[in-house]
Amino acid sequence: MTANRDPREIVREETFMRGRVLAALADGPHTVPEIAAAIGCPRHEAMTWVMGMRRYGWVRETGTAEDGYFRYQAVQREKR
Repeated sequence: MTANRDPREIVREETFMRGRVLAALADGPHTVPEIAAAIGCPRHEAMTWVMGMRRYGWVRETGTAEDGYFRYQAVQREKR
């Protein structure tokens, strides 16, 4: 078991992890635990990245919560 990392370190990695999270969502909506398993990281870290991506419009919830977790899907964004 690894020790919990500093939350600031996890937040700083969001832009780096964005591509991995979006790749995990390429085949359809997933819950945070499913995303965490797909990218090989702890659930609480995946939750931090998904919530940051949600805030800035990279992902959105689909439907209702299942077992306490929403499913998230990637949002199609315009290229700048």
